[in-house]
Amino acid sequence: MRTHPRAVGGLTALVPTAVACLLGAEAAAQGWPPLDPLAWTLVALANLPLALRGRAPVTVLLLVHLSWIVYVGLGHWPVVDSPAAMAALYTVAATRPTRTAAACAVLLGGTWVYAGVVSGSDTMVSVVGQAVGYPLVLWRFGHVARRSAELTVRLRAEQARRARREVAVERVRIARELHDVVAHHMAVINIQAGLARFVFDTDARTAREALTAIGSAGGEALAELRRMLGLLRADGVDGTEEDRAATEPAPGLDRLEEMVERVRAGGVGVEVRVRGIPRALSPGVQLCVYRVVQEALTNVLKHARGAHAVVELGYLPGELDVSVTDDGSDPATIPGPGGHGLIGMRERAKLYGGSIVVGPRREGGYGVHLTLPTPPPEQSARRGDAVAE
Repeated sequence: MRTHPRAVGGLTALVPTAVACLLGAEAAAQGWPPLDPLAWTLVALANLPLALRGRAPVTVLLLVHLSWIVYVGLGHWPVVDSPAAMAALYTVAATRPTRTAAACAVLLGGTWVYAGVVSGSDTMVSVVGQAVGYPLVLWRFGHVARRSAELTVRLRAEQARRARREVAVERVRIARELHDVVAHHMAVINIQAGLARFVFDTDARTAREALTAIGSAGGEALAELRRMLGLLRADGVDGTEEDRAATEPAPGLDRLEEMVERVRAGGVGVEVRVRGIPRALSPGVQLCVYRVVQEALTNVLKHARGAHAVVELGYLPGELDVSVTDDGSDPATIPGPGGHGLIGMRERAKLYGGSIVVGPRREGGYGVHLTLPTPPPEQSARRGDAVAE
């Protein structure tokens, strides 16, 4: 539960107030006049405003010093209100520019010397040393605190910018790969259209099948195009970056075994399991599965070389269940939640309406679990026509 800033200010103001009350009660024992109602009022005016020092630090410091000066001028023990003055100066140094903090430090030092003169101190050298030393120390600590806070804000802003940049770059890369998927669909449409024209007058059944294939491929191509545009428009990514996509066709499940063999050659034993009856999947879904499995196995190579990994494809009614697990990942060495590869996996799963869970397993090792909806081709085509711009 997060504590409200005002509550924190009130609680921290109680410390110098309590110290002032204890010192005020001991004033008579230290040879100073006992505090009368006016003196206690001035003590309250010098300490209680500290609860608001976070909102108006300079105003609070001036009020504290004014009350302290009047209190000292009445002949009371100067030490009683000194903790409040020092707390106020630290807050100014920690929240305001150096010039403002320096002026406030001079005010504290001057008030300290004034208290020594009014009280007729026999050790003015010590008083002057304290008047110089305490403000310098408080200013220095406050300055360091302010610089640390500024650096923290800058670091968080830079991390946020870097995360947005990585997401943007990953989305553009995914969109480039989807370009190949769309090109595949258009090639299918072109071939089927030529077939339909060739047999239109002689084989009506073949022509109808070709037209059905055209409709299905066209719907999937339209859905992929709109997904790609959605990626490029998200978070200010406009797609104007020069397209350097590779000319090779986008990989699918037919190349999964080839990729697994490369991982095995790198020193990781990989077992591929298939549950259910394999069925035809759209090229975009196949690409998504391929890239997620590729990234997961790459992480095993990087962080758990020599481990044993299992890739499991589960063909369930209406969805595809994919998991990649290993028995050797050390949680201390796995990539963090903001890693570039993990960002890509999450973006791909979200693109196709799926979900992904990444993290260490209870039984040891690391796991990636991807679930993707896989509607029939004709349903995918209809849904492609209904995708919102």
